[in-house]
Amino acid sequence: MTQDQALTILGEIKEKWNQIQLGIDVSKLQEELIISIKQSEQPNLWDNPLEAQAILKKVSHIQKKLDDIKSIPDSIDFIQQLIQEADIDYSEELTSLNRLVNSYWQELFFKEEYDEGNALVFIQAGAGGVDAQDFAEMITQMYLSYAKSRNFEVDVIEYIQGQEAGIKRSLLQITGQYAYGVFRQERGVHRLVRVSPFNAAGLRHTSFAMVQVLPEMDELDKNDIVVSPSDIKIDVYRSQGAGGQSVNTTDSAVRITHIPTNIVVAIQTERSQLQNKALAMNILRAKLWELKQAERSQETKSHTEDVSISWGNHIRSYVLNPYKLVKDQRSGFETTNVEGVLAGDLEDIIISVLISKDKN
Repeated sequence: MTQDQALTILGEIKEKWNQIQLGIDVSKLQEELIISIKQSEQPNLWDNPLEAQAILKKVSHIQKKLDDIKSIPDSIDFIQQLIQEADIDYSEELTSLNRLVNSYWQELFFKEEYDEGNALVFIQAGAGGVDAQDFAEMITQMYLSYAKSRNFEVDVIEYIQGQEAGIKRSLLQITGQYAYGVFRQERGVHRLVRVSPFNAAGLRHTSFAMVQVLPEMDELDKNDIVVSPSDIKIDVYRSQGAGGQSVNTTDSAVRITHIPTNIVVAIQTERSQLQNKALAMNILRAKLWELKQAERSQETKSHTEDVSISWGNHIRSYVLNPYKLVKDQRSGFETTNVEGVLAGDLEDIIISVLISKDKN
């Protein structure tokens, strides 16, 4: 990175931070922190462990935000001084600051309900056989790396391996501030073009994977999505090991069928039956919420899983042959660093999509 390039990036950071500061009400944050701290000090806090964890996370998030508000201007000045020094490597500090400011800048675009909450990310192999299953695994690993770079917590709920390679589908539970706001930008069909490693003739192959993203509904108003016990059928069955092998089997797997809509949610992990049932109900409510949004907006195709996971419906292409290019169809963003993107470097793409949607 040259000095001019570094100064350009720092200039963009300054501009973004100026925009962020205009939208921050410090006194309101301080009031929220005081209220949350008082809640965290209640003697009966841990009577409800989930609510207790949520309160403590809120305290941590607000405190970090207030600390960053004070420290970021100093960091900008410090890095500007480093850039002026000829023999000092400032790339790590500049990259870290850029990532931090971008995370706050993105919050300006998160205006939808539940954007601030957690996300459930479903990845499913589409058309393309073994290559598609391999691509679904690549997408899953990409999201795991990206979530780690954003300091999100990830729980791999489901990971169904293919018989030959890759995975048929996976489910990630991503926890963190604005996890849903970030990952909902990834919802849609993804397309990969490459020379197939599973084709002896070395032919170029196109494969697809579907990504569906739902908000985690733990904090959803139960009056909004009501699931009547008479409307569901719950089946308990024996879970299986990875790839469908009959190893480490337990009677903990849970399948819930919502009879009025025929929505089926099946969870089989190493968790207890009660944990799997609670998670399955959580996902069912999220799917019912999604269906309700689709009915309200009358844009069913953009909200449901019925979109064909094949030609003509993709939101992003990853081309490895005959040239290298990642292109997002919504924002027009392009980069030749395909390997970097597949390794989890999604920040620039996410930002481009947020800007594109904000303009529309």
